[in-house]
Amino acid sequence: MKALILSGGQGLRLRPLTDDKPKPLVPLDGRPIAEWQIDWLRSSCNLEEVVFLCGYRWERLKQHFGVSYRGVKVGYNVEETPLGTGGAIKRGLTHLGTPEGNVVVANGDILTDLPLRKMIAEHETSVARPAVTMLLTPFRSRFGIVRIDAEKVVRSFDEKPEFPDVWINGGIYVINGRKVMNHLPEKGDIEKETFPKLVRDGGVLSYPYRGFWCLIDSVKDLQEAEKQMKAMETGAAG
Repeated sequence: MKALILSGGQGLRLRPLTDDKPKPLVPLDGRPIAEWQIDWLRSSCNLEEVVFLCGYRWERLKQHFGVSYRGVKVGYNVEETPLGTGGAIKRGLTHLGTPEGNVVVANGDILTDLPLRKMIAEHETSVARPAVTMLLTPFRSRFGIVRIDAEKVVRSFDEKPEFPDVWINGGIYVINGRKVMNHLPEKGDIEKETFPKLVRDGGVLSYPYRGFWCLIDSVKDLQEAEKQMKAMETGAAG
């Protein structure tokens, strides 16, 4: 299996941590986010190669990982100007030789314990024969919710609740390179340019998952992710 990691953003909300490095190299519990991601990929599938779809401070990525990491080949597809997620993935697939089989695509700021092997299996065996299988995670509010009654009296507070019947795009995909390639823009986002076209033909399968999932978009997110990961480690040790 080969993987593309979207890593082109400047990580503005993580400054000053990203002043001199791209977001994937921001340390999380003592190690770069990208190391956590690649280790998760390695443990979840037979990973042969990973390609960073990068731009901002990409040289630092190459300095850190070189051409391989723990037996996995590492490559870099560099955008001179921002191409959007769709344009970046299109160039990444071309970098891989437009594979006939499936490729994992992950946003470079997602941490999860998703059982990727099961997601890949569902993608490959689904009778829908999808072009894309998309991770879905429950919507979790960033804000506390105030519940009131018919008389507008406050009855309870829910701190950052999860809405179990509302799902969001989890930023990890299994894609069939051949089926997706012609639907990808030269420049633009896959979420706006590609998925709406594929959905009309039933080409997108979902993989709902309620386990650990974290988007690292700010220093606060980074701190929360470290807290959750340490809690998981403590639970596993116990």
